[in-house]
Amino acid sequence: MTKQRLLIFAAGIMGAGFLLGLWFGQDSNTPPPDRTTYIAASPEELGPRQLRLSPTAMKLAEIQTTAVEKRFVANEIRMVGKVDYDETRVATISAWIPGRLERLYVDYTGVSVQPGDHLVSIYSPDLYIAQQELMQAAQAVAAEISGNQRIQERNAATLQATREKLRLWGLTPEQIGRIEQSRELSDLLTIYSPISGIIIHKQALEGMYVKTGDHIYTIADLSQLWVRLDAYESDLSWLHYGQEVEFVTEAYPGKPFRGRIAFIDPVLNPDTRTVKVRVNVPNPEGQLKPGMFVRAIVHASVNTEGKIDDPALAGKWISPMHPEIIRDQPGACDVCGLPLVSTESLGYATADMAQSSAPLIIPASAPLITGKRAVVYVADANDPGIFEGREIVLGPRAGNFYHVLSGLQEGEQVVVHGAFKIDSEIQIQAGPSMMSPEGGGPVPGHDHGATPTPAPRSSPVSVEVHTDHGN
Repeated sequence: MTKQRLLIFAAGIMGAGFLLGLWFGQDSNTPPPDRTTYIAASPEELGPRQLRLSPTAMKLAEIQTTAVEKRFVANEIRMVGKVDYDETRVATISAWIPGRLERLYVDYTGVSVQPGDHLVSIYSPDLYIAQQELMQAAQAVAAEISGNQRIQERNAATLQATREKLRLWGLTPEQIGRIEQSRELSDLLTIYSPISGIIIHKQALEGMYVKTGDHIYTIADLSQLWVRLDAYESDLSWLHYGQEVEFVTEAYPGKPFRGRIAFIDPVLNPDTRTVKVRVNVPNPEGQLKPGMFVRAIVHASVNTEGKIDDPALAGKWISPMHPEIIRDQPGACDVCGLPLVSTESLGYATADMAQSSAPLIIPASAPLITGKRAVVYVADANDPGIFEGREIVLGPRAGNFYHVLSGLQEGEQVVVHGAFKIDSEIQIQAGPSMMSPEGGGPVPGHDHGATPTPAPRSSPVSVEVHTDHGN
């Protein structure tokens, strides 16, 4: 017996159980009926996918319906991940000249520093020679009395070149100016912190000799962090740049934190079938620590055009690199200077999109899904006892609802409970059903009489309950 026939047989057994339930499910206080529940050809002209149920049969089968609606429903996308450093706010302090680390003012990790704080002093003979060149160039410019313009330009260019050399070695303009004015040479170079943050790595020891480019410290600004999340492949259509993300941590289980999606990895991890999603998160109080485990959630809803419906971003302008920069008018990003882009260009609905753009939705319990097919049963508008099977095209699932792309209209009543019982009975009568879209013959082994007479495929059937109490 083929797999399809086994499925048909199983559905037939369930349908038979349903019909027996109609027979034996009478209230114990109800007198036995004189006319039994039966299956017979309907006296009315019904379609091949239609079935009539009497009110009693509908009650026993617990048939429930609801109206097809047009409205926005939010889907909850859940993700997990970890807090990480913001790579754009990490600075490496390196040796700009070869020499010996004379003194490390910060001698352990975890120290908080501010811009301009001195970090390390390097002894370097090369620095002493460069300062001599600076002084000689400055003296040549100051002593120039020949009036020869070419000589003046050459001396000025030499002075500027020596200044630039010292600047590239890390000397501040103030330090260079003091050398020119005081004529005092030094073989020690002091390096200052370029940003505020925490010393997260210390790669050198006091007294070590270093070459140009050797790392000494790594500083991270923790006032803003990244949260790296893992999103499943099936959830990607709901995620967009700029969306707000809410998350909680193990350290603060009752405190929600928020940030905005700044990057969605264009490459899928083939092993986990997930995509990395990066969220920019402000951390002004320093409660979040790199390495913390987080659980995040995104609330998203889409309209009929597939655009994200987010009233907070409708009609706004946003930075293409810093999603926390949102403005009412076009302009430039306060952080990177790039032109702001419209949220509509990033997949968001515009402010003037009315309720008419809301999608059609049905409860997730309504469709019977097998493979790529989805079938619902719709109650007849004029006769609610007639149910018609209809193939529909489903869109994305949003929580306990499905978007309907085609096959239904707003206001139609679809079965949300008991649809499989209706489908089983239609299948028993060889009509088109979920498992047998083209219909078929009677289910094997489903003979209830010596001379069964199955209803032809062109003759619709109904299930009716008749009772007669002797009246």
